[in-house]
Amino acid sequence: MLCVSRFGVAQDTPLLSGGVGFLSNTNAGNTTYTPIIEPLLAAPIGRHFLFESRATLLEAFSPGPNGYIHTHFTGLNYFQGDYIASRHFTIVGGSFLIPFNSYNERLSPLWIGNFQDVPLATNLGLMGTGTGVGGMVRGSAISRPKYSIDYATYFSARSGNEQFNSERSAGGRASLYLPEQRLEVGLSYNRLLQGTHENFYGSHVWWEPKDTAFRLRSEYARGHHAQGYWIEADYRTQAFGGLESFIGRFEPLFRMQQTFRRDTIVSDGVPLVNTQQADFGLDYNLPHSVRILTSYSRQFSSAGNANKWETGIVYRFLFPAWKGK
Repeated sequence: MLCVSRFGVAQDTPLLSGGVGFLSNTNAGNTTYTPIIEPLLAAPIGRHFLFESRATLLEAFSPGPNGYIHTHFTGLNYFQGDYIASRHFTIVGGSFLIPFNSYNERLSPLWIGNFQDVPLATNLGLMGTGTGVGGMVRGSAISRPKYSIDYATYFSARSGNEQFNSERSAGGRASLYLPEQRLEVGLSYNRLLQGTHENFYGSHVWWEPKDTAFRLRSEYARGHHAQGYWIEADYRTQAFGGLESFIGRFEPLFRMQQTFRRDTIVSDGVPLVNTQQADFGLDYNLPHSVRILTSYSRQFSSAGNANKWETGIVYRFLFPAWKGK
């Protein structure tokens, strides 16, 4: 999501952003091709109101018994209005991304994530759709030169609407950020309030050492039926002419993830058997916000081992809806 950090005349101009990509996925010898568009709109209204929305439009071509099968999907990821009272307090209403751990809000956009696939344990705590319909309060609780604490708390009603589907739930997240160490640590808690009530617990750690292009991201999530974690690292070298040199544009990646079953009553979007997966990637960052994504994954489980190859190209666009004053 985009957010407003300060007020100014230029921020009265709506921004159209998002990503366009062409992705391929080869699993067990079968290749699926997916052209995809994810447009995002951020439209300020005066000094204190902001409207945000992101959509997904994709076509998928996958192997079938008599050639390729064509499917398509069009839908809104979220559709919300923000009232920015101060840097400490923002009220959000509408359909919003559930603030549990970090992946759902920060890494799910097409043009940001390093890998095509989301981690195996990501769905834990996201109540199925990853979105809520209701209200949220978020902001910076404390901001000091040495540290800051951010928070987000929400309530979601049950909605059976095809476009804005959600479960009745409540929860939130608190994060501590240390700017000198460039380290963030967060804790999350969500509770499902319909059907069989369940609790979900999560934590995340992000570390980006100063004066380097190394990033470490990780999450842990635990629900009533399963738990899991993922750890991801990526690096770009500055030793051969900087990040914009031919060598500096290469970005090797590695992600390790595991899920563990506590029972097999409900999947929660997690594999029904204990699963381990190692993901190896090599992205290339071209000029003008174009990225080439490549990765290989090896999955181990009692249901059978599997190899997965993925490639794609993604372009991130950003421009004003019209000329600002």
